[in-house]
Amino acid sequence: MSPDDKKKAAAAAAMDFVDHGMVVGVGTGSTVEHFIELLAGARSKIDGAVASSKRTEARLKQARIPVLDANAAGPLPLYVDGADEVTQHRHCIKGGGGALTGEKILAAASRTFVCIVDDSKLVGRLGRFPLPVEVIPLARSYVGRQLVARGGQPALREGFVSDYGNLILDVYNLSIMNPPELEAELDHIAGVVTNGLFARRPADVVLVGTDGGVTRIGG
Repeated sequence: MSPDDKKKAAAAAAMDFVDHGMVVGVGTGSTVEHFIELLAGARSKIDGAVASSKRTEARLKQARIPVLDANAAGPLPLYVDGADEVTQHRHCIKGGGGALTGEKILAAASRTFVCIVDDSKLVGRLGRFPLPVEVIPLARSYVGRQLVARGGQPALREGFVSDYGNLILDVYNLSIMNPPELEAELDHIAGVVTNGLFARRPADVVLVGTDGGVTRIGG
């Protein structure tokens, strides 16, 4: 089975969590785009969707799925998103597409967070994928120094500005032994908007597309 077919299988499995009258939070990325295609076929079933990024909002509108404002929608019964890395503990690194702040907000606001990935994203320990850290432009150098002091090698994501006008530092070679602890520590650095560790609020369910079908972790 190709990587894309595995992504499609995981996205299809996530549709089992979509109930009638639901407002669905929708993440960002290639696997999620397969989910949006499937959600379009069930748009009469749901009340609408809340997008984690401008990119996702555009895709939802293209699929003629009603897009609701996150502040008006209130608590979300379901949030579906992908990940750049995920562990058996359902801790994730996210933000490769630059939408980590919106994704973290929707994950926090959701009752059930379903993560959909292909099996290449399942790892024993987080950190092979560089950790995205969204920073206010004024704080770029300061935050960079703080990340170096913690053993990381931050690199500015060139030519990229987040939906909120901020920069992203991709941090290589961080030792991520305790993801929830590091997530909290990095978020307390002045000038950091958020970081791509999703461990204090991990996924509730991870659906992993494999050659043998979809494996479920959690839930």
